[in-house]
Amino acid sequence: MAVEELLKRFFMVWGLCLIVSAGVEGASVNLPLGNTKCYHYSKQECEMEGTKCGNTTEECNSSEVDVPSCYVLWKNETSIGGGVEVMMRGCWQNHDDCLDTNYCMSSRPADQNLYFCCCIGNLCNMDFSFFPTPEPQTTLSPTPTTGSGEPVERMKKNEMLTKTILYSIVPITTVTFVIIMLYWMCRRHRYHSLIAIPTVEPTPSPLTTLPPIQLIEIKARGRFGAVWKGSCLNDIVAVKVFPIQDRNSWANEREIYNLPHMNHENILRFIATEKRGEGLDQELWLITEFHHLGSLCDYLKANVISWKELCGIALSMAKGLAYLHEDIPPTTAIPFVKPAVAHRDFKSKNVLLKNGTTACIADFGLACVFEAGKNPGDTHGQVGTRRYMAPEVLEGAIQFKRDAFLRIDMYAFALVLWELVTRCTIQDGPIPEYRLPFEEELGQGPSLEDMQEWVVVKRKRPAIKNHWLKHKGLELLCETVEECWDQDAEARLSAGCVEERIAQFSHCHTNGHHTSPQTPLIMQTLHNSTSFENTNTTESTDVILYRNSPSPPPKESNL
Repeated sequence: MAVEELLKRFFMVWGLCLIVSAGVEGASVNLPLGNTKCYHYSKQECEMEGTKCGNTTEECNSSEVDVPSCYVLWKNETSIGGGVEVMMRGCWQNHDDCLDTNYCMSSRPADQNLYFCCCIGNLCNMDFSFFPTPEPQTTLSPTPTTGSGEPVERMKKNEMLTKTILYSIVPITTVTFVIIMLYWMCRRHRYHSLIAIPTVEPTPSPLTTLPPIQLIEIKARGRFGAVWKGSCLNDIVAVKVFPIQDRNSWANEREIYNLPHMNHENILRFIATEKRGEGLDQELWLITEFHHLGSLCDYLKANVISWKELCGIALSMAKGLAYLHEDIPPTTAIPFVKPAVAHRDFKSKNVLLKNGTTACIADFGLACVFEAGKNPGDTHGQVGTRRYMAPEVLEGAIQFKRDAFLRIDMYAFALVLWELVTRCTIQDGPIPEYRLPFEEELGQGPSLEDMQEWVVVKRKRPAIKNHWLKHKGLELLCETVEECWDQDAEARLSAGCVEERIAQFSHCHTNGHHTSPQTPLIMQTLHNSTSFENTNTTESTDVILYRNSPSPPPKESNL
């Protein structure tokens, strides 16, 4: 409605400008609208016929000329002691000197003491005048003389030029002013629409009881804001500061954290949200638990990890992602359903370390909620960090279904597992410097076209070194990585299946040796399916796990 109102005002102002402009331009033309009448007199006829010695009127014939005009021819003998005597009056053919002149004035003699003038308008030749035009003064002849009348013509030209400039500038200035006003109104309307974005809050905001927070130091900068270390009384908290233009990301992250059943040890603990400042300088704060080790990416740059730490971090990541992907029914304590959530920007920068062996998932600015029986709608598929994008995302061939987005998270999860393996001390060989996925092949800032060529067309993945496979645990982990980043999205493992695999071989393999559990493993029946979806045609297979079998469990259909 606001946009329609702006358009209506614009067209009203524009129409008014056109009417005023047309009126001004019409007023500048002094052409008669009907037949032109002029005073008629002829001294010669008066001398021949005494009955016609007075002024009479005559109607000019407009068919002979486009614009009929009136004229006066008189004799001026005042310089020799005589007077002014009219010789002739009447209608005159169209003449350039008569246009746009409704008075009869002569600027120079026509012949000796004879003067001529013409004008346009009814009976405009009643009065006449002579306006001698002085010639330019010179040092030799300072006395003005009657000349050719060029200043009068120049005055007429200047008058026409002034009118032309005026008629051109006024509409342009008016239109410019209208455009500026419209831009200002649209900007103001956009700002108010940003302020009025509705958000769903199932529980009252905890801001009313939150003590004052003091920002201590900045810890990281991301796509949507900066992360600060802050203090709240005696507690240290993390404060993510969003500018007003990233309000949608702030609101989306707050909505995800406020979903029912979102309290999990491997999901970053949410504390509160807060608004600081007013207008366009307003800042939006997201306050969470602070972890001094920082992100997994920054930690791997400066540290190597043991096999125990690798398994602990990988298992906690898998638990967090599996919980995020899971639909949780209502309980007696919380009578609400937790829908499945796709992270859509899973990477080592968005995994925080709580301690050396436990991680939690953070940054839900791009996350998407999938409620049972509802279509995700027009969710934009090609979002996230380019180097972590799955082949179907790079190709723009996403099926807008829940399972399709969950498989995209599993592709990125495999790349983070690969990062962990590269910095593990149990590998039989030198530990390389930390590199992001595809950094060795495509550099630090690959373009979208580079990623499409490498991942989609050539089907390349980060290299798995041969000496990694000498350790049985790393070998099983690398097999899991390869199944998670499979080119076929439907062939990828679910987060729940990865969680079970890591939990199994992390206990069975320590320091490169296979350790048998204290009690023999009994026969277990697991459901094997290559799809995330629950269908009636899912094929079941009985798998027997013996004590000395190091093979991982098969894939699961459930999350």
